[in-house]
Amino acid sequence: MALERKAEEVLAMDLRKISSATEFFLLATGRSDTQVQAIAEHIIDELKKVGVRPSHVEGLEEGRWVLIDYFDVVVHVFHTTAREFYQLESLWGDAPTHTFDA
Repeated sequence: MALERKAEEVLAMDLRKISSATEFFLLATGRSDTQVQAIAEHIIDELKKVGVRPSHVEGLEEGRWVLIDYFDVVVHVFHTTAREFYQLESLWGDAPTHTFDA
């Protein structure tokens, strides 16, 4: 879904063995605030179509870092500069990862 809005650096992180808060992170990057918002809104809309609704959404209006919480999966859609700054991949460096290409 994120790739349909031209998201870059799409990465799934498997946190099942290292966190009790959630099972997976999905990270994606947009090059502008507008693109970040479009990626996040598309994910939310597409999952709603199949009956999956987020428990919580943060940052959608700003478009710098949107967090979409689906309990077992937390989606992080970052602006390029925010992703570089927060470096979630480094913070959760022990997690197995899978990258997605367009």
